[in-house]
Amino acid sequence: MSKTSRRRARAIAPALAVAVVLPATLTGCTQVADLFAALPGQAGGAGGQSVVVATPEPAASASSKPFDSQFTYDGSVSLTSEVADGLEVRLDVWAVNPKRTMEWSSTDEKQFGFAINVVDNRVDEKAVLTQKRRVYLSSVSISSQTAQTSGQVSNPFQFSADPRTLVPSDTLRSDRGLLLNSFQGGLLVPTTSIRQLPNDTYGITLEFALNVAVEGTANTDSSFSQQTVYQYLPIAIFTDQGQGASSGTTGTSSSTGRAPGWGQSTGSN
Repeated sequence: MSKTSRRRARAIAPALAVAVVLPATLTGCTQVADLFAALPGQAGGAGGQSVVVATPEPAASASSKPFDSQFTYDGSVSLTSEVADGLEVRLDVWAVNPKRTMEWSSTDEKQFGFAINVVDNRVDEKAVLTQKRRVYLSSVSISSQTAQTSGQVSNPFQFSADPRTLVPSDTLRSDRGLLLNSFQGGLLVPTTSIRQLPNDTYGITLEFALNVAVEGTANTDSSFSQQTVYQYLPIAIFTDQGQGASSGTTGTSSSTGRAPGWGQSTGSN
């Protein structure tokens, strides 16, 4: 082979590699989307109710994070869903035990807490209830889906409750559900647990499904409409030794619960 032919061969080889990799990547994304579509409580089963999806369905990342998770990076996260103009349902989730999320492994118990509240940005926070658009929460459910190195998928964590059974009996409620924007506050679940996961799990995504009744005009009972709000929470899972899947680094995390190497740019090898 002449020198010119060898140079052409070297130039063509990388292009062929890209042509082979791209379809495989696209196929993987399609498979992830199909798997999430199969989860219970998706938009197709809303029974004609309006549906709010505030965050996209996450997928595992091959970047510096082993499983792309703001919750794991910060130890807590606040997710908002606009259910009407200027009216937001807020879901706050935080790590309870261990608080250092790099210690969340497949075998140990992983505890988190969450709260659901509502904010009407059209009125002052201290406005009386009759000036606010009310939001009632009638049910909250959480389903799960694992990301595993074997390619298998499981749904090890489930949670479902009527919020009226989780709060004191003197809280404001009706047949529509628990009133979220009262002076007593919304729904607080101090702790719940994700227990053992498959050994090869490197991430788990929680899907929160919130059934709410939303008031269109303040202090107008006839203006309520039903909605289902979905929020997705990806959580990274590490080895029992607290070792990140992509960084290969062991040791303790910072006081914020961040995993070593997360949020850092990838420098020279």
